[in-house]
Amino acid sequence: MTFRNKDGLANYIRQLRREHGAMTQQQLAQRVLVTRQTIVALESGRYSPSLPLAIRIARVFERPVEEVFDLVPGSANE
Repeated sequence: MTFRNKDGLANYIRQLRREHGAMTQQQLAQRVLVTRQTIVALESGRYSPSLPLAIRIARVFERPVEEVFDLVPGSANE
C-alpha cells in the first residue's frame, strides 16, 4: 500500500519494511537517525522527507530514491 501526502508525494516505506524481514518503524528510525514518530508521519503521508532523509531511507532498502518516493501523477508538484 502506498501513502500520498498533500504535496502529491507517495511513499512505499511500509511495504519496503515488510519486504525487509518485517523491519519495525523503530529499527528504521534508528538506522536513518530520526524518531519513530517521524517514520509514522512519513508512512501516513503527514510529512515529506528532506532530501538527505529520503536518500538515507533509500540506502537502507538498497533502492533508488524514486523507488521509495514518487510524485503522484496529476499532483500540483509534478
